[in-house]
Amino acid sequence: MAVSVTLPALGESVTEGTVTRWLKAEGERVEADEPLLEVSTDKVDTEIPAPAAGILASIKVAEDETVEVGAELALIDDGTGGAAPAEAPQQAAAPAEAAPEPAPAPAPAPVQEAPAAPAPAPAAEAPAAGGSAEGTDVTLPALGESVTEGTVTRWLKEVGDAVEADEPLLEVSTDKVDTEIPAPVAGVLLEIVVAEDETAEVGAKLAVIGAAGAAPAAAPAPAPAAPKAEAPAPAPAPAPAPAPAAAPAPAPAPAPAPAAPAAPAAPAPAPAPVAAAPAPAPAPAPAAGSGDEGAYVTPLVRKLAAENGVDLGSVKGTGVGGRIRKQDVVAAAEAAKAAAQAPAPTAAPAPAASKAPKLEVSPLRGQTVKMPRMRKVIGENMMKALHSQAQLTSVVEVDITKLMRLRAQAKESFAAREGVKLSPMPFFVKAAAQALKAYPVVNARINEDEGTITYFDSENIGIAVDSEKGLMTPVIKGAGDLNLAGIAKKTAELAGKVRGSKITPDELSGATFTISNTGSRGALFDTIIVPPNQVAILGIGATVRRPVVINHPDLGETIAVRDMVHVVLSYDHRLVDGADAARYLTAVKAILEAGEFEVELGL
Repeated sequence: MAVSVTLPALGESVTEGTVTRWLKAEGERVEADEPLLEVSTDKVDTEIPAPAAGILASIKVAEDETVEVGAELALIDDGTGGAAPAEAPQQAAAPAEAAPEPAPAPAPAPVQEAPAAPAPAPAAEAPAAGGSAEGTDVTLPALGESVTEGTVTRWLKEVGDAVEADEPLLEVSTDKVDTEIPAPVAGVLLEIVVAEDETAEVGAKLAVIGAAGAAPAAAPAPAPAAPKAEAPAPAPAPAPAPAPAAAPAPAPAPAPAPAAPAAPAAPAPAPAPVAAAPAPAPAPAPAAGSGDEGAYVTPLVRKLAAENGVDLGSVKGTGVGGRIRKQDVVAAAEAAKAAAQAPAPTAAPAPAASKAPKLEVSPLRGQTVKMPRMRKVIGENMMKALHSQAQLTSVVEVDITKLMRLRAQAKESFAAREGVKLSPMPFFVKAAAQALKAYPVVNARINEDEGTITYFDSENIGIAVDSEKGLMTPVIKGAGDLNLAGIAKKTAELAGKVRGSKITPDELSGATFTISNTGSRGALFDTIIVPPNQVAILGIGATVRRPVVINHPDLGETIAVRDMVHVVLSYDHRLVDGADAARYLTAVKAILEAGEFEVELGL
């Protein structure tokens, strides 16, 4: 029996998702709960596991396609139906290959051009069933509850091109997702209503697709579409059947200037093959043009190229319009590896070891790329916060020497007992949560529409996590009620989900306060931005060992080497005053310097 794989609910406000990568191919064996595909939403990228073990019989939603929650993505068979889906694509490919055969037919003698006339007849039957004689409108579909408009980023077909039903027709970008819009019916692209880089509302007409024989609409097509216009041209040609060589001549007559030079070459029977020879020449021209201007690639392909160190500028795309596909990147990466194996022995003489870090040249150097959706969301949130708040920053310096000694003393037993490493982060989260209970003005929200202030009765602390896709902030719910072990486990769990692309939207929402550990990458301290709907964020700088003047009970004032860290609080001055920020920071400093964590560490 076949088991359906559907798009699960990925959060309260998530209604749809885009398939970014299939981890298994049709006919492959999958195990229950094994990652089957990757899905991207406007809030999170995650993996969808297989609901049952068996053979992946059929993939219903291709990569880069967007579907609603609950939609069927694939079918898993118990193993007996593995061969059936393989035949379906072959049967579908057979008519697809049969259609282009009339195009190369002009290469032989004019006797073989006779079958080219009946060829458009079956092609015209498909659109007749799906649309009207006047043409079928291509409209911008609904791409989510909150999406009201979209921008056309690229047309994959030109006016006069033949399209198949469900074939990708254009690319559209919204504030939440980039996706392809398929053709609703088969036929000829008669008109493009919305040009590239133009924005249209949901439901707006983007283009018109007509029957395959609708040659008048294809007349204004540009020069590259001329070879493809020859397919519908034989429709008016059946009347002068005795002279097949002259049939193409009347068709280009109403066409633009590029088609006119082909007319004088056609009347003579001998030059007939010469007229057919130029036909293939324009065909590669559009592909080359698309490749030159095709700087845009999908985030999946860009990520794959970055992982394998492939320069996209040197990759020749084999997709629609010269678009670079993931297969092209994989092939380029394999070629680079094969080339690198040969010169490897020549690198035997190595210079003396250098203490300077080895920096690899990024593949993004010198490129202009499209901004990823995640970066757009982060940028919009940061600009919204800066423009809607009166932000200010205060800094204190904290001596965490005792804390670091306690950690070094307890980290091995803690890891054995709790199953997670003991990093300094849980100590800061614990101190921040305790201080929030005493100073709720820092753990609050301004309700601008109602003109009220909400002081939260729980400490839901967001933890900023650096990932390949950008900065994400999962939330430790009820952090004020957790001990060090609970905070350490939750922090490790959420950070692992973010880096493994398994975090859910619910785990990214609901923060009342945020902590950002910028010191983990070596920054002394940072002037961090308060997130929207919060009034403060705590920043932790790098821990530095340096000489400090301390007051020793026996020696008095003396100089000693201590572990020092800068703790930063950025806050919304509309609610939090400088004195409030100083009192909160002083409380956090006192808790950390006291270092009274022996009981929780089992010491």
